[in-house]
Amino acid sequence: MRRAIWQDLVDTHHAYQRATTPSLRHRFKRNDRDSRRGPLRYLLGRNGAGKTTTMKAITGLLPLWAGGVQLDGQDVGALPAHQRAAAGIGYIPQGRRLFTELTVAQNLEIGLMARKSPRRALDRALELFPRLKERLSQRAETLSGGEQQMLATARALCVEPKVLLLDEPTEGLQPSMIDTIRDVILRLRDEGTAILLVEQRIDAVLSVADQVTFIENGQGQQTFAASELDPKHQAFKLYLGV
Repeated sequence: MRRAIWQDLVDTHHAYQRATTPSLRHRFKRNDRDSRRGPLRYLLGRNGAGKTTTMKAITGLLPLWAGGVQLDGQDVGALPAHQRAAAGIGYIPQGRRLFTELTVAQNLEIGLMARKSPRRALDRALELFPRLKERLSQRAETLSGGEQQMLATARALCVEPKVLLLDEPTEGLQPSMIDTIRDVILRLRDEGTAILLVEQRIDAVLSVADQVTFIENGQGQQTFAASELDPKHQAFKLYLGV
């Protein structure tokens, strides 16, 4: 059984171009109802609220100017992005960001190299996305949109992440592919991976999230247990204008 994991991403202050944003505090705590299950936190805000910027700051793709990022009690905020990945932070960016001229196998190999992961990490990723086994020699640019999302997710899983950040993972996908991605996310959560998710499909996420944090101007405003929210809750009007 995988050991108990506590993730803290604490007081993240980051700079984007010349603008600065206030702090956002995330604490990932294992679900009390199941000691093996990882938490799933939903990050929600208007366009431009700072959701993607926050994820980039956590992963090291944007610099911190104050505060820090902690993972399992270790301060990783001063580490470059590749070392944060090696520490166990996986990231699936909006738009997938694949190496499109490389093959599926080569993209997955890059994921393995990020943390010097064993072969079992690749086997696990291909178990979750068996269609990729049939595409290993294909260039990533020849895949469908759904298959590219599978590849982006599988590449992140090759890191064997302790915490996984997903930015709009179902954007532009057909319903059957959305279900596939959703099922994999829930399976990872149930096996102990902490999840930080940005997603526009509010109804679908509320039914599976543990907590929802509303973000505005780069700052976490309010956090609710997902069970406390429904689409008519006043927080949606306050922070989303809906």
